Amino acid sequence: MTTIVEELVRKKCAPCEGGVAALSDAQIAPLLKGLAGWQRDGVKIVKEYKFKDHYQAQAFTNAVMWVSHREDHHPYLLVGYNTVKVEFWTHAIGGLSENDFICAAKVDMLFDI
Repeated sequence: MTTIVEELVRKKCAPCEGGVAALSDAQIAPLLKGLAGWQRDGVKIVKEYKFKDHYQAQAFTNAVMWVSHREDHHPYLLVGYNTVKVEFWTHAIGGLSENDFICAAKVDMLFDI
């Protein structure tokens, strides 16, 4: 686990109703570098997780939903037979916020369980 992940998983998402700027490229780069496998796709960060079967993919999806509910920051999920694609971005600001990286780090921790 990277230092960045350790720091992010200890944080809690802050409410974001807009009116603040999205993170800059300079702010995003080190956060993204610290999250293994996550890629930037325009205003989103994206990662696809692969599983043994559909049951494991669904169980992971339910766990992601639990984390996102607790953080009140919800991803876009695309669930396949044995894959789950997770996308985070902060709709209210039309870009990335620290909340996206906090949740991405917490989702990665679920995958490692």
